[in-house]
Amino acid sequence: MKEMKIYAFADEASAQIDGQIAAMRRNGLNGLEIRGVDGQNIADISLEKALEVRRKLDDAGLIVWSMGSPIGKISIDTEDFTEHLDKLKHVLALADVLGTRNLRMFSFYVPEGQKEACRGKVMDWMGRMLETAEGSGILLCHENEKGIYGDMANRCLDLLNTFPQLGGIFDPANFVQCGQDTLEAWELLKHRINYLHIKDALADGRVVPSGHGIGHVPEILKAFRAQGGDAATVEPHLSVFDGLKDLEQDGQKTEIDAFSYPSSDAAFDAACDALKKLL
Repeated sequence: MKEMKIYAFADEASAQIDGQIAAMRRNGLNGLEIRGVDGQNIADISLEKALEVRRKLDDAGLIVWSMGSPIGKISIDTEDFTEHLDKLKHVLALADVLGTRNLRMFSFYVPEGQKEACRGKVMDWMGRMLETAEGSGILLCHENEKGIYGDMANRCLDLLNTFPQLGGIFDPANFVQCGQDTLEAWELLKHRINYLHIKDALADGRVVPSGHGIGHVPEILKAFRAQGGDAATVEPHLSVFDGLKDLEQDGQKTEIDAFSYPSSDAAFDAACDALKKLL
C-alpha cells in the first residue's frame, strides 16, 4: 500500500500564504490545493503573484498539488460561458507557473428540478472546457458539489463516462449534504477517482472531522488506498467560534459543541489530526 500524500485547503488556516505555509509545515503536510492566497481567489491572481507564491512554496519544500479553482461554478442558464472560458485559460496558465498538473472544477449550477433538461448544455460546456485544457498537461478533475449537475453519484458517473479524459474527485461530505449514500457513490465511481477531499458530515449537513460523521470516510479511505490511491486533500470546513471570550462574563462559561474551535488554526489542525488518526 502506497504512503498517503496529504494536502490541504490551507486558506482555511490563514488567508495569507505565509500563514498557510506555517500551517502545512506544522501539520507535516506535502503541500496544498490552492484556493485563496493573500485575500484573492486563486483564479484572480496574476502570473507574477503565482511566481511569488511558487518561490515561497519551493523554499518551504512544499508543492501545489491542485488548483482549487471555481471553474464550472457558474449558472448554466444565466452566466457568460465565453468569459468563463477565458478565466479557465488564465487558471491553466497559473497552474503551469505553480507547477501543478491538477485542476479542480465543477459541472455548473442547474435550476432545481431541471438536471435532465439541462444535460445537453452541461455536456457541451464541459466538452468545450476539456478542449480548452487539451495539450496543457493539466488534468481537469470534477468534484461533486451541491446544486451542480454532478451533485449525485449517477450524474458524476454520466460525466466521467461521457468524458474519459476527465478526472474525478470524491467528497464524502458533499454527498451527505445531497442525501447521497457515500458507500453507494463509491461503488459507482471508485475506478475513476483520482483523489479524495477529506471532510465528513452529520445527517443535518454540518461538517465534522473525518470519521465523526455519516460519510463512511474510514471505509472509503481504506478502499481508495487498497486500489492504489495515494493523494487526499484535507478540507476542514469546521466551525470556528472565536468570540467565546467576549461572551463570557463573571467567570461563567458558555457551552459550545465538541466540533467548534477557537481559531482557524485550531480547526485546521483538528481536521488534519482526524485524517492522520484514520491513516
